[in-house]
Amino acid sequence: MAAHYAKKSPLTLTHFILSTTRRRFPEATGEFAILMNAIESATKFISSKVRAAGIMNLHGEEGTVNVQGEHVKKLDVLSNDAMVEFLRRSTVVSLMVSEEDEQVIPVPEYPNAKYVVAFDPLDGSSNIDVNVTIGTIFTIFRKLGDPHQPATEKDIMQTGRNIVGAGYVMYGSATVLVLATASTDTVNGFTLDPSTGEFVLTQEEMKTQDFAKIYSVNQGNWKYFDNPTKQYIDSCINPKSGSPFSLRYVGSMIGDVHRTLIYGGIFMYPADERAARGKLRLLYEVMPMAFVMEKAGGASSDGYQSVLDVVPKAIHERCPCFIGSKKNIAELESFFKQA
Repeated sequence: MAAHYAKKSPLTLTHFILSTTRRRFPEATGEFAILMNAIESATKFISSKVRAAGIMNLHGEEGTVNVQGEHVKKLDVLSNDAMVEFLRRSTVVSLMVSEEDEQVIPVPEYPNAKYVVAFDPLDGSSNIDVNVTIGTIFTIFRKLGDPHQPATEKDIMQTGRNIVGAGYVMYGSATVLVLATASTDTVNGFTLDPSTGEFVLTQEEMKTQDFAKIYSVNQGNWKYFDNPTKQYIDSCINPKSGSPFSLRYVGSMIGDVHRTLIYGGIFMYPADERAARGKLRLLYEVMPMAFVMEKAGGASSDGYQSVLDVVPKAIHERCPCFIGSKKNIAELESFFKQA
């Protein structure tokens, strides 16, 4: 007689959100699950286009420059359109902020919807043409103010302490979605199963290392860095005792931070002489990645405080960024305190 093996079916992203949310909050309406389903659908679409970019002639620049002064790639436009359209159709989003749009994107059909979302539709898009890891980053807040009034820019100008959920989808050897939520206080990883088209739970309650001898920075910018950053990097290269740190740098934030989450260490994109506030955007790059890292037991800093405590003053505000293991971040901050 053939042996029968009981196999537990994989937990999908939607089932995970519904089960964990309703277990802790029986009164939950399911609106967060609807919102995440919209992000899931948009990123599945983007993933399919990224994989077919060469075949469909989606490599190269689209021919315009975005609000950040960056040359727009064809996949940037496609990814932005997908995120905006799927979130608009979700019925639970009243306002959006995208890296690709100068102004906020209101949703006039649902002006009183509960959520506001900021996103980078395709982080690392300068790496598209060389097939290096790229991805989508998102931050979710509850709308501030009167729930019966249409959402405005003020509704999304919140600190990272108010984040409801944040995460990223990475288009690499596999399509991976990493989600951190305030309600569960955990970080979980989901992998897109191409046979079913579903994101399934593959990394439960992810935790980063307390310390690791790995640092990630564009060291080619050394001459522009401030002294505390130079001193910290020098301490990694020439430690007082033990072996030096390993330098790992892809040049795609989403890839570098994901590696730091898995292996520990520190990711750095500091301010410098050319950019007094750094290069990375606070609302939809720095905040969500810091939120994920802190929920996984790590830390973040702008050199002096957690980036989740930084109050945004503009939707495209930039912020110095240090994200990683707690002990690495504490050591980095000690150099800024001495300065």
